[in-house]
Amino acid sequence: MFKNILNNVKTNLTRGFHTTSCLNEVRLLSRLRVVDNSEIGKRAMAEGKPPKIICVYNKQRVGYIGDRVLVAIKGQKKKGILVGLKQKQKVKVPKFDSNNVVLIDDNGTPLGTRIHVPIPTILRTILKERTHAKGADYTKLLGIATKFV
Repeated sequence: MFKNILNNVKTNLTRGFHTTSCLNEVRLLSRLRVVDNSEIGKRAMAEGKPPKIICVYNKQRVGYIGDRVLVAIKGQKKKGILVGLKQKQKVKVPKFDSNNVVLIDDNGTPLGTRIHVPIPTILRTILKERTHAKGADYTKLLGIATKFV
């Protein structure tokens, strides 16, 4: 009788455990947290419907700090910049508790006027490298940040 109970407990325990590590990458359909004060971002986060990634604009299709993404938010498509991630980072880049995004328009200007969370200082060098004379201007995003980590 005890052998049957022990066998049932063993099979139930082995079914419920996963030995693989959790996926902490930002890729397709990952949920994000809007950290600026844009109107559409505030409404989506208040309703409990965070934006999801539709496309990551790099070759690996995995998002890193400073990458542009296309998100679906409130039935609309908006572009954004990843400013904080949960996944393991490079040296001297902080790891955040949530995946943070700042919404931008096609020119690279942010939709909000303030960023509520600290952003990593390495983002300055990353965004300045990606700012072109004719293309998007990401320096405005650095100007509305309140704190750097």
